[in-house]
Amino acid sequence: MTASSALAIPDDFNAIVRRIHDKVESYERYNFSQGRNDFLKAFFDLAQEFDQLEDFYRICVAVPLTMAGIACDLYICREQDGSLELVCSCDRGVLSEPEPATFPVHTAEDTYIEAGCFVVPVFSRHNLKQGALIKSVNQMELWNDVHTNADHGLLLGMLVVRGNDSLDENDRFFLGKYANRIGYNLDNRLIARQNVARLKFINTLVLDIEHNVIVPNMYFRHLFNQLNKRIGMLNVMRRRLQAITQDEEGHDSCRQCAQELQFIEDSLRSDYLEIVKHHSHMTLFIESLFRREHFEQGHLVLRPKRCLIEQEVIIPQLEHYAARLAAANINVDRPMNMDEEEIPIMVDIGLLAQVYANLFSNAAKYTREIIDYRGQRRKAVAYGRERVDNFPRPGQFGIKFNVFTTGPALSPEEGNRFFSEGTRGESDTDLPGSGHGLSFIRHVVEMHGGKVGHEATREGNNFYFILPLPPCYITQEGP
Repeated sequence: MTASSALAIPDDFNAIVRRIHDKVESYERYNFSQGRNDFLKAFFDLAQEFDQLEDFYRICVAVPLTMAGIACDLYICREQDGSLELVCSCDRGVLSEPEPATFPVHTAEDTYIEAGCFVVPVFSRHNLKQGALIKSVNQMELWNDVHTNADHGLLLGMLVVRGNDSLDENDRFFLGKYANRIGYNLDNRLIARQNVARLKFINTLVLDIEHNVIVPNMYFRHLFNQLNKRIGMLNVMRRRLQAITQDEEGHDSCRQCAQELQFIEDSLRSDYLEIVKHHSHMTLFIESLFRREHFEQGHLVLRPKRCLIEQEVIIPQLEHYAARLAAANINVDRPMNMDEEEIPIMVDIGLLAQVYANLFSNAAKYTREIIDYRGQRRKAVAYGRERVDNFPRPGQFGIKFNVFTTGPALSPEEGNRFFSEGTRGESDTDLPGSGHGLSFIRHVVEMHGGKVGHEATREGNNFYFILPLPPCYITQEGP
């Protein structure tokens, strides 16, 4: 095919056409051999054929090994701190667990030669993260051959070519171009993976909002109906009083009306206080789930504060669910050890409050009556805490927070399986619920550096979570 001068080119294509001419000029200047052009075409074709990121790592290393007999290793910068990790080796393939870089590999803004290795930085097209290594104007030369006037890119990793002694200047120039192509493709894949992660987060957040905000918020409708009922009673009383005022012997009736009005006033005041308490409860949840940072970063973002767990989290949630627990004839056993010394822990109060809200909500639904060891009938929920040694690592300590409910004991497999998204018991299909509550609990607790679990006892089930204890609060006697 040849270009036809008779075809008119729309103005809309001007920018792209300029880049096409730039590309043609670059290709003429590079004057790559047929073998090197096949090298790049094989890379591009395979990069489009395989979708998984691990397969792309394999392609980056396998193409130079197969096409040119060049041994390479691919290192990627960790998202958390920018440190390099080996992800794919020409000897071992993709590593099941990335390994920290060792000499002579280190982050650099330009190519370098050390210990017989030719090391090439792999840059993205965008500066996606703060703290990225920025290239100087002189170091932009190779990159600008591919993308004129490109913005400074983020360092994504390093391509390490072994056996530099066998490479000449043209080989190193070509491998620099190859690293640029890796950067383009890797950049797109990382952005795509980030977008997928954000979509998953949004879907999960929608479940959190539905489970912890929308469904509980329906309680307002009940409260409003109660208020409307009381207002109707006031209207009836007004009509009665109008009739009584026309009866000279209606003093007893007036006294009765006054008592009924007092009852209505007390009921309205109780409803008002309930609405205020429920509003405060829901406001805490809404503010913790609708933070701007969640949507900007694509995952839940903690706002930790020093918190006395029982006073600031457990008791307010227990008071919120007190009516439901009482309606189900469930007794609440409050421990004494939490009164003796409660240690402030750095937690996100809004999210941890939702952890206990889910636990107490489940307790109201699933607690069952049992015959205890004394032969007495018991239907109860209990909460408490205890110190855990060697958590999260040997020599460190954590606090285990328990919520126990009476009922048939679950097997260890079934109890811990409930922490997976959408999992419900086979006998619970007639009860309202989505199976999301314990999954939410696991997510929040793990973000705090803790873990969740289930324990079966002779009288019921204990669902617990463990949080790390700040070192400054460790004493020989324990928390």
